[in-house]
Amino acid sequence: MTMWQLLNIGGITMYILLACSVLSVAIILERCVYYRSRSRVKRKDFMLNVAKELERGEIKKALEVSKSANTPFAAVVYAGVSFHSHGEKEISNNMERQIVIETTTLEKFTAIVGTIGSVAVYIGLFGTVLGIIRAFHDISAAGSGGISVVINGISEALICTAAGLCVAVPAVVAYNYFIKKIDSFIKDMELSASETMDLINIKKR
Repeated sequence: MTMWQLLNIGGITMYILLACSVLSVAIILERCVYYRSRSRVKRKDFMLNVAKELERGEIKKALEVSKSANTPFAAVVYAGVSFHSHGEKEISNNMERQIVIETTTLEKFTAIVGTIGSVAVYIGLFGTVLGIIRAFHDISAAGSGGISVVINGISEALICTAAGLCVAVPAVVAYNYFIKKIDSFIKDMELSASETMDLINIKKR
């Protein structure tokens, strides 16, 4: 069967699943590109460069290093170093706020993928139930038809379930990957914030 034939057999449910699939794939591709672009800088190497500049007393250069690195933990370090003249509490609060901001950006659109992964199967099952009801109604209206007619109607209805699984499985896999990736980013931000605080405190002594 062609895609057009499958869509016609599945009815409106197939169109809903197609829209969910397109949206899910678009978000998955966008998030993968985004996470990859934010993972190019190694945290240990970055922190070594920042530590060297802070040890020399080069606050501006440390800020430049942080600003040039396109990664969440660099933004957290920038937030801490830019508040170096403030008290420890103010520095810590500013970095914590930045962690919240960066985490929100990292989580952008991921809930949509998770929702699609959760509901796509049920949408497919709903289409299958409607298809089976329609098949039995057609048989009842015609007043004739053997087991082959029933099987044919059910097989066409099950297309919706298959489509739902095809949409749900990649979405669930991608969502789990996103959650793991976000957790990794958060750990890097928290470690960087802790190291930055130590470096600032050492400099003040």
